[in-house]
Amino acid sequence: MNILLKLSTVLLCFGLMQTANAQRIKDLADVAGVRSNQILGYGLVVGLPGTGEQSPFTEQSFKTMLSNFGITMPANLKPKIKNVAAVAVHAELEAFAKPGQKIDVTVSSMGSAQSLRGGTLLQTVLMGVDGNAYAIAQGSVVVSGLGAEGLDGSKIVVNTPTVGRIANGAMVEREVASPFGSGDYITFNLHQSDFTTAKRLSDTINDLIAGSARAIDATSVRVNAPRDLADRVSFLSTLENLEFEPDRSSAKVIVNSRTGTIVIGSDVRLLPAAITHGGITVTINEIQDISQPDAFAEGDTALTNQSVVNVNNSDNRMFVFNPGVTLDTLVRAINQVGAGPGDVMAILEALEQAGALRGELVVI
Repeated sequence: MNILLKLSTVLLCFGLMQTANAQRIKDLADVAGVRSNQILGYGLVVGLPGTGEQSPFTEQSFKTMLSNFGITMPANLKPKIKNVAAVAVHAELEAFAKPGQKIDVTVSSMGSAQSLRGGTLLQTVLMGVDGNAYAIAQGSVVVSGLGAEGLDGSKIVVNTPTVGRIANGAMVEREVASPFGSGDYITFNLHQSDFTTAKRLSDTINDLIAGSARAIDATSVRVNAPRDLADRVSFLSTLENLEFEPDRSSAKVIVNSRTGTIVIGSDVRLLPAAITHGGITVTINEIQDISQPDAFAEGDTALTNQSVVNVNNSDNRMFVFNPGVTLDTLVRAINQVGAGPGDVMAILEALEQAGALRGELVVI
């Protein structure tokens, strides 16, 4: 009996066993070897309305381009090319992209060009890290940003006018070799490494085909697969749609010190602890007043400053936590003491130093 027919038969019963929190394998893991590749090139954008640049490398590139068309410029001639800009062109070459297919490219100014709006990218070769050419880009650059400048030096810039995109602007010329069709097995790599999740993924596949999957570490699960490419595609299509429940991540508190964002995992717990929050707030207000002398005082009118200093000593209560306090209790208590993001960070760090925080504190 064909293996694919067996899979279809078992799936009818297997679908009834899924849990409410189950997720598909394709949402939790990638197939080893099936990946995109970055490609990069250097080119010229022409046709700019005077928003280009006059730089040495732009002039050199411009002269080289003309020489390729049989036009030789005198060495001492400095062309005025304010309608030309040197740019970097990059793109993502998706897995299994075939010659003749088109991909989007991003064009970014490399010099002092003011804007790429209205420009056209000339033929640009995009190469991979191995030095081979994989695509050729060309086309009109679409820019969402704009900039304007007055004669007095005032200017306004909206978004980024020196970066644009060309939809379907590159033609794929070479296919990237993929290990997908080689070997006797395929490997699933989890997006987030976890031994328990890897074990559950392996068990889910083995429940469908006994003995076919084996977790080799916290990230990878190796699965025996048919050698025929058509059968392998159908086999993988079946596996990646299987559902299982991943394990919960470890207890963590993530603190972003730049934005003040704090995320507390649901498994974070507290040991017995007491927290108090308070301090002295000093506010200084400067009031300006005009001192006007009497009519016959022969004095001068003067501008005087009056300082009003207010001191507020906040009276916040102390909160005592019992063992095993959950996320809800912790958040409600912090809100009651009126703590801001900076104060919450200090409280969490103090709890960790006191050994009362059952979870990892990660500051990014």
